[in-house]
Amino acid sequence: MRERVLAIVNLITQYFLEDHEPKSESDLVEELLAVGFDVDEIDAAFSWMEEQTLRPPQADGLGAPLLSHRVFSPEEQRLLSGDARGFLVRLRNLGILDEELFEEIIHKSVEMSDEEVPLREIKTIAVFALFARSQHQWRHEFDCLLEDDWSRLLN
Repeated sequence: MRERVLAIVNLITQYFLEDHEPKSESDLVEELLAVGFDVDEIDAAFSWMEEQTLRPPQADGLGAPLLSHRVFSPEEQRLLSGDARGFLVRLRNLGILDEELFEEIIHKSVEMSDEEVPLREIKTIAVFALFARSQHQWRHEFDCLLEDDWSRLLN
């Protein structure tokens, strides 16, 4: 079910990133039901997104790059793909994620799965965590992250 919930989150993210005409939550739910998702999965996706966006922001803007090295635990190494770990470390080293947000993304990724979490799911979780943190700057950073366009992200 976790994969399907993240698929719903990804579809909703793409919907907003593509500048669609705003729809109500009920219209989005109807569309998701029409493509084969069930009510429990949709509810879980909306609950997760609500939890992410209602979390109070801890800092404004991008943090300073962190110069320390974090060692992933054996469980984190098992549950986060090498690409996913590398992606998170890169975001942290570039100052896009501060220590707290970095740890939050790892924690949420590990607690939601008993199987390896691939890079695409980590990107979705990171996008929502960043969205909750800085709603006014989300468009540019999210587009760059999802498209792996690092040069635009740094400029």
